[in-house]
Amino acid sequence: MGDDGNGRNHLQLRNYQVSDLSNDVHPQGGSMCYDDDGRLKRSGSIPTARTFWTASSHIITALIGSGVLSLAWATAQLGWVIGPIVMLLFSSVTYYTSTLLAACYRSGDTVHGKRNYTYMDAVGSNLGGFKVKICGLVQYLNLVGVAIGYTITASISMMAIKRSKCFRTSGGKNPCHMNNNPYMIAFGVAAIIFSQIPDFDQLWWLSIVVAVMSFTYSTIGFGLVIAKVAETGQIRGSLTGISVGTVTQSQKIWRSFQALGDIVFAYSYSLILIEIQDTLRAPPAESKTMKKAILTSVGVTTLFYMLCGCMGYAAFGDLSPRNLLTGFGFYNPFWLLDIANAAIVIHLVGAYQVYCQPLFAFVEKITAEKFPDSEFISKDIKIPIPGFRPYNLNLFRLVWRTAFVAVTTLISLLLPLSNDIVGLLGALGFWPLTVYFPVEMYISQKKIPSWSTRWICLQILSIAFLIITIAAAAGSVAGVIIDLKSFKPFSTVY
Repeated sequence: MGDDGNGRNHLQLRNYQVSDLSNDVHPQGGSMCYDDDGRLKRSGSIPTARTFWTASSHIITALIGSGVLSLAWATAQLGWVIGPIVMLLFSSVTYYTSTLLAACYRSGDTVHGKRNYTYMDAVGSNLGGFKVKICGLVQYLNLVGVAIGYTITASISMMAIKRSKCFRTSGGKNPCHMNNNPYMIAFGVAAIIFSQIPDFDQLWWLSIVVAVMSFTYSTIGFGLVIAKVAETGQIRGSLTGISVGTVTQSQKIWRSFQALGDIVFAYSYSLILIEIQDTLRAPPAESKTMKKAILTSVGVTTLFYMLCGCMGYAAFGDLSPRNLLTGFGFYNPFWLLDIANAAIVIHLVGAYQVYCQPLFAFVEKITAEKFPDSEFISKDIKIPIPGFRPYNLNLFRLVWRTAFVAVTTLISLLLPLSNDIVGLLGALGFWPLTVYFPVEMYISQKKIPSWSTRWICLQILSIAFLIITIAAAAGSVAGVIIDLKSFKPFSTVY
């Protein structure tokens, strides 16, 4: 993808409308080169590209993140009854509202209607007005927050590998404290390199690698907790979670709210669902393919979440660690823990790109529309790569994406290493993007009458999860405030 010989780069081609062709073809037929909307056809040289499988890998990449490692701690706060119920509840609601959102990819008719290329486009077509700006603000701020959270989390896993080696070398005599700054910077450098992948269409291979990494560290974590349970010969934990006495009554309440934040973050992916759906080829209808991908991905993810969360709690009980892989110490099987932490880092490098692509595309689209004649923005420079097609380097993309990664890395250096930050990010984005907007768009699209039984049920769902989200955000804020009391910027020691 790159210059077409007429001075148009990849970005311009993606937005180039072939109106004459669009008017002459069947809405689902398109042509050999273009889809029904006049854009380049959503199909490629890779047979599996833009299908159920790549959509599923994108979703799994977004869903099975490092949040899975905190689910044992979250279950420990809520107990054997509430913990699994909350995870299943969020899973069911995420699946349901995601199918509502997938139905809004096309306005009007789900097969022949006008395409909405982004989440904001979908909100604009179905709701319009001020809600579009609110959606964009929440979505893109959340994407920035995810980038920051992933940078922090990746640095923890990189330090865990280094500390593991230090512990083995010293025989456990050295506490092996170290500064996180070099590791955040290293992650930032990797993110800059991979951020030059032009768009979602070309991320399919990275998503598959990342999905494999997700299963790798999740499986290792699950295997280790099984071994821990077998070693102790008992299933720990209680029906109501960590007991008052181990913590105070107020700590119990706030920890329960923080646990909700961790679970919310683990199920936050809807903010990029429309962008993923826009990569699918048709026929069959994109909504049909997407619903299958959502069911498969959420189902597989929930299975892993339940296994890691519940078995982690069974292994450690009230002492369940906030990061499951750090709960085994830094000794044997050290090599397995190192593999798991390395898989987390690789996963986060790829997931960073999957989450940031909508933001990258938004800024580049707006800039290209505002300065259509600027060569700095539109011109691609062909860089030959032996054995491969030339890489098309766009100077604006290089500068803008590098600056974005640099800024998010700098902000990460200014924040404490805390799961509460990740939980707060999940809480702030979950209700508006996963529940509120999908419900409101569905009501608008299907013209559901106000105060009808279906309308009332959907509003009750939205209000209930607003309350849960507020509680999760409050718990995470309380945790961040506690962390900040002992935090010094640029000098975090882990």
